[in-house]
Amino acid sequence: MVFHNSYPEAFSHCYTLPGIPYPSNNLLFKKHGLQIRTRSGDHDFEGLSYVSKVPFVLIDLVNLRSIDVDVENRIAWVQVGETIGELYYRIAEKSRTLSFAAGTFHTIGVGGHFSGGGYGLLFRKYGLAADNIIDAHLIDSKGSILDRKSMGEDFFWAIRGGGGGTFGIVLDWKLKLVSVAATVTVFAVTKTLEQNATELIHRWQYVAHKLPNDIIIAVIISRVNSGQVGKKSNNIQASFSGSFLGGVDKLISLMEKRFPELGPAKQDCFEMSWIQSLLYFTQFPIERLEILLDRAAVDKTFFKMKNDYVNEPIPKIEFEGMWPKFYEEGKYASILLVPYGGKMDEIPETETPFPHRASNMYEIIYNTGRVVEENLEFQKYLSWIRRFYHHMTPYVSKSP
Repeated sequence: MVFHNSYPEAFSHCYTLPGIPYPSNNLLFKKHGLQIRTRSGDHDFEGLSYVSKVPFVLIDLVNLRSIDVDVENRIAWVQVGETIGELYYRIAEKSRTLSFAAGTFHTIGVGGHFSGGGYGLLFRKYGLAADNIIDAHLIDSKGSILDRKSMGEDFFWAIRGGGGGTFGIVLDWKLKLVSVAATVTVFAVTKTLEQNATELIHRWQYVAHKLPNDIIIAVIISRVNSGQVGKKSNNIQASFSGSFLGGVDKLISLMEKRFPELGPAKQDCFEMSWIQSLLYFTQFPIERLEILLDRAAVDKTFFKMKNDYVNEPIPKIEFEGMWPKFYEEGKYASILLVPYGGKMDEIPETETPFPHRASNMYEIIYNTGRVVEENLEFQKYLSWIRRFYHHMTPYVSKSP
């Protein structure tokens, strides 16, 4: 479990809490100049939990997997080796109208996700995962196992939203469960540039973050193959995907008042349970809830992501200037726009180390990548996303 180059040559897996080689060996690690890396869910975009330029020790917590759901008191304890899909599934086994405010993709591990903040379909209603953590157990550098009371409020503040592995090793989290509607309505409306996608995206900036916190509408912008030679405008599309905690009739009424330019029409909407909506947005069959327990049920891809936050609406002309960039090396690229507002406007930026709160209208996530099996000149696409990211500098937030 000791590595002397950038990438692991071996792993040390911990199956029980006494199996964690920390901090009994902590003095040995320090003596030999070894850094400590921890890994739990294996969902680190940049792989920083198991990459280092100096010799390091990797403590793998992926096998710490236990979930205890208490519906009556609306709490759950979850160990850091679990995924959010497993957490959602165990809650849904006991209640259709309770869940937890965390991410969308079910293979995300709770260890790093909660430590870094953790947002998903419910964050406009209830805030981040970190905002709904009410206790934790952690091993500090002296070998003590601490809970919220024994670590103190400053320590507890620091481990929720600023990233993991800094102040010790979190073993499990105590969560405050949140209410979800028995019926959730989802929809997707896709428009090309010739169908006024640019105007809708520009309008979305003014509407999405001000909608009631029961609804979230994200936008995915991508290049697609239209099949029409010479019709480049048809090759760029914007997909407006929404989730509403309530029935379709209430959703249609709300959208007619607040965003009539988009719709959606009733035939674009589907009613389902909250947990089924998670599968819908990750493009899995909504009848197969057991997929949430499958950590391997995802495509393996090479990809690169970067993100920005927007405080003021981006001019329409700037969106129009983005589209030609998709015809450079943007063939496999997409841009995701995620609205903030709602509960995020109510929580002070000092509440946790996660600072992106009331001043932000929405987040931009830039992505480029391709499935592993296909040949990919990845440096070319890395260059593209970096150029695009730099191009957006005048229109996004700074510090942070």
